[in-house]
Amino acid sequence: MATIAFIGLGNMGNPMAANLVKAGHTVLGFDLMPDNLTVAKEHGVTVMASAVAAVKDADVVITMLPAGKHVLSVYEGVAPKAKKGALFIDSSTIDVESARKAHAIAAKHGLQSIDAPVSGGTGGAAAGTLTFMAGGSDEAFAAAEPILKPMAGRVVHCGGASAGQAAKICNNMILGISMIGVAEAFVLAEKLGLSHQALYDVASTSSGQCWSLTTYCPVPGPVPASPANRDYKPGFAAALMLKDLKLSQEAAQNAGAATPLGAEATQLYALFNAQGHAGADFSGIINFLRGDKS
Repeated sequence: MATIAFIGLGNMGNPMAANLVKAGHTVLGFDLMPDNLTVAKEHGVTVMASAVAAVKDADVVITMLPAGKHVLSVYEGVAPKAKKGALFIDSSTIDVESARKAHAIAAKHGLQSIDAPVSGGTGGAAAGTLTFMAGGSDEAFAAAEPILKPMAGRVVHCGGASAGQAAKICNNMILGISMIGVAEAFVLAEKLGLSHQALYDVASTSSGQCWSLTTYCPVPGPVPASPANRDYKPGFAAALMLKDLKLSQEAAQNAGAATPLGAEATQLYALFNAQGHAGADFSGIINFLRGDKS
């Protein structure tokens, strides 16, 4: 069993850390929010006074933070203090360039590193069924895989440094686009007098089948576990979808890739967020497409 420093104990980080504790690891946690530390302590995490204090005796350092600037700030602060040979795993969703810089900081201090963003949301974090998309050397991935498994349903090695972030933003661009497509279809069905259940029964077993329909159906009823049945309580918040779509468009611009549907999805989620729905589940965009201005 390893000693693991976990920095960033929010809605995703806390249940992930809890699953590491359940697996028998010693988890040393730090977060800037006192309430998050209280929850972490209840899960068996040893709360530390600072990120540096958490890292100095850790075999593995996991970060789950809001953006690239936060990851780089933590790496710059703790990498010089880390245990020799420690493995750094960043599970934040950040821009590709920041991921590459984080790997460079780790390498400068003789540390192994992977970028390993996740898919599966808070439900997957609690259940230990997240998909990890890992980027880094074969050696670093081999060291990281057994650490990730207690939190994961699947761990995929996507390639070298930053490949995990590339896979994550491509996947979430698909998700954002597909949710808008599914929501548009239900809005059209309503106008045509077709019931939600009828459209679901056809599309879920036909060529329109996709995750946005069968797992996260944006109307209440057909999929009881979807956020639509809880007044669009997230789940995966619209603000996070917008963040990931913006990352996809930044990457597309830098790579010279044409992503017209990704660009349109970004604009639609920006408008949805601007209406005051940043904290709602991203599937709630169906209400925006209905013309609901509230």
